[in-house]
Amino acid sequence: MRPIAILSIAASLGAGVALAGEKSIALKSAPGLDKVEAGCSSCHSLDYLVMNSPFLPVDQWEAEVTKMVKVMGAPISDADARIIADYLKQNYAAPANGAK
Repeated sequence: MRPIAILSIAASLGAGVALAGEKSIALKSAPGLDKVEAGCSSCHSLDYLVMNSPFLPVDQWEAEVTKMVKVMGAPISDADARIIADYLKQNYAAPANGAK
């Protein structure tokens, strides 16, 4: 049991060191940003939001947030999930039908 605890601590420290050199992503400043930063970054990098924005239209952001909460178990309340989905739809949704 003790070796597992030591490995767990070592892995945590190593992950912190690896992340220390990464450039922090700056999301668009808009209502709901605080909920996005707190809720989404608790499980993954905020880079995923920017990387997926060219591909996810408005309706799919809603589905993506729902999946993260209901399937993946993200610790986000229903009220915060609505705020997060609205922020993502308004700021990172891909143009409809390929329009720019």
